[in-house]
Amino acid sequence: MSGRPEALFPLFANLTTLAGIGPKSAAHLGALGIEKPRDLIYHLPYSGIDRQRRETVQGAPIPGVVTVEVEVTRHRPPSQKGRPYRIDVADAQTHFQLVYFQARGSYLTKLLPQGARRIVSGKVELFDGIAQMVHPDFVVPIEEASEIPAFEPVYAQTAGVSSRLLSRAAQSALARLPDLEEWIDPALKAARGWPDWSAALHAAHGPQALTDVSPTAPAHERLAYDEFFAHQLTLALARVAQRRKAGRETVGDGALRAKLLAALPFAPTGAQTRAAAEIAADMAAPVRMNRLLQGDVGAGKTLVAMLALLVAVEAGGQGVMMAPTEILARQHLEGLRPLAAAAGVRLEALTGRDSGAARRDKLAALAAGEIGILVGTHAVFQKDVAFHDLRLAIIDEQHRFGVAQRKMLGDKGLATDVLVMTATPIPRSLSLTQYGDMDISVLDEKPPGRKPITTAMVTTERLGEVVEHLRGAIAEGRQAYWVCPLVDESEVVDLTAAEERFGALRAALGEGRVGLVHGQMAPAEKDAAMARFVAGETSVLVATTVIEVGVDVPNASIMVIERADVFGLAQLHQLRGRVGRGAMASTCLLLYRPPLSETAGRRLTTLRETEDGFRIAQVDLEMRGAGDVIGTAQSGLPRFRIGDLERQAGLMATAQSDARKLLTDDPDLTSPRGRAARALLWLMEQDKAIRLISVG
Repeated sequence: MSGRPEALFPLFANLTTLAGIGPKSAAHLGALGIEKPRDLIYHLPYSGIDRQRRETVQGAPIPGVVTVEVEVTRHRPPSQKGRPYRIDVADAQTHFQLVYFQARGSYLTKLLPQGARRIVSGKVELFDGIAQMVHPDFVVPIEEASEIPAFEPVYAQTAGVSSRLLSRAAQSALARLPDLEEWIDPALKAARGWPDWSAALHAAHGPQALTDVSPTAPAHERLAYDEFFAHQLTLALARVAQRRKAGRETVGDGALRAKLLAALPFAPTGAQTRAAAEIAADMAAPVRMNRLLQGDVGAGKTLVAMLALLVAVEAGGQGVMMAPTEILARQHLEGLRPLAAAAGVRLEALTGRDSGAARRDKLAALAAGEIGILVGTHAVFQKDVAFHDLRLAIIDEQHRFGVAQRKMLGDKGLATDVLVMTATPIPRSLSLTQYGDMDISVLDEKPPGRKPITTAMVTTERLGEVVEHLRGAIAEGRQAYWVCPLVDESEVVDLTAAEERFGALRAALGEGRVGLVHGQMAPAEKDAAMARFVAGETSVLVATTVIEVGVDVPNASIMVIERADVFGLAQLHQLRGRVGRGAMASTCLLLYRPPLSETAGRRLTTLRETEDGFRIAQVDLEMRGAGDVIGTAQSGLPRFRIGDLERQAGLMATAQSDARKLLTDDPDLTSPRGRAARALLWLMEQDKAIRLISVG
């Protein structure tokens, strides 16, 4: 694919080639992310003003915009400096005033000569019972009435650029639209009643009524679909490229898995069985696996991971499980150890702490193939770490591991299969956007024996009662987390909050009963404090949010979240998931400072009403928007100008299946529709995708 199709050149020209745009306006437009005509055609009006002509302002919905023919009856210049200039006018039925501030009289007598008839359009409001139009938007002679649009589009503006300038520039850009072949599947387009690309853009920039600027208007929906389709085509091409890399067929005989399942005190859930089967099928295929295992807190990912690792060992190979931090690596080790023992497989950990002879022995055993499963941090990427036959790499929490690390891992073995695990439930539309190049397995059932967590909202005024409740619970041998808020961006303030709470709780509950972990501690101190809590030496652990991911203490059955109103929904759900891991009934207390804002109230009540992470994630998405849910800065989430991930999730799903189907039917995009899709990729600036298409 040699370069951008010539038909698109005019849309990628300089902005100053458009009507009414000079170097200064072009610089201002840059603030809106508009750098070329192509950006302008996708900068759609978000609203509109009805300027249909009326007979009279009488009976018009006021305050509101009115367009009416008037006769100028009298000028009333201001009696003193700083007062407004008023002009009396009459329409077909009544009188009202035009009002100007700081306007020159000579200009106004020329614009609105006494006795003349004009058409005026602007916002009319009542002041002391008199209808007034302050600074009309339009004042034109009768013969120029057509200059006032019946419905005027309103664009998002920026300093130095008016909505009207944007409208004129957009019309100038639309005049250059090339004639492009259709890239949408004809059956889909007909079923949805979508217009052609060019007609959709003209309709979106020339709305005739408010319904035309809504996201559900056919023109808008079609343009949103174009964005989603281009994005999904890019992901689908990445998926095909990934699959073109030869993989290895890793097929186990099932013996070790059978041993493990026989030793379990319970049967796996349907979701666990299904996910394990999907992973085993991927590993058996001759292409590299690229799968995401998505499971809510406590959905039993560890067992699924172990079953996958055992496939690698059964096939005579090795598996590695990677975690982003030392604490998490140790935890995976604890979780996997009894399972590995049941299956009779040697499991070891390799972290930055291993050194000297112990490390050398481990490395030798790994290279000789004596260690079947390795758990570690990114220390397993170091040069001197060699596997005997690495078949499977499991990476925990994708967004903390870059693609580069995945590649380094792949380079360690021959065509290693990759499984990514995340405990963050992501609504379907977002997982399609973020992980659309991967195949997804979802664990959406809780294993048997998990007790529900009782969640209650408590105002900070009842703090004393909460501490008393804790005292009683500790006496019964229970353990609790007390999470302090991240008050502002500065760690110092947070530290003070945590230290003060730590001091107060020690005073109330006894010196040795309370531990503290926070972000400013050295890793070794943090680990030591955690270890004391895990061992039950301390009963209450005061923490900033460092405990959010993956800490597992089955005996901890109380979670107190102070100032829960300042936390995000996903974060609250993750924190709550730290309890309810043992046999005891657990509670989560959300301490908040009244009065609650509407959004904070909705967050806390959602959490109180459900433990379903996917339901919570969906509410979170509706409340915060896509960029915030994943943290746009590091998510690499595309910025859609028109498509709305929160409200158009169904469109994204359609785009994914359509893109995958197109590539199955036409892998090199050489059919007429395939060539049209290439033009779309250039139009949407999907350079990554363009590089992935084989030259042709």
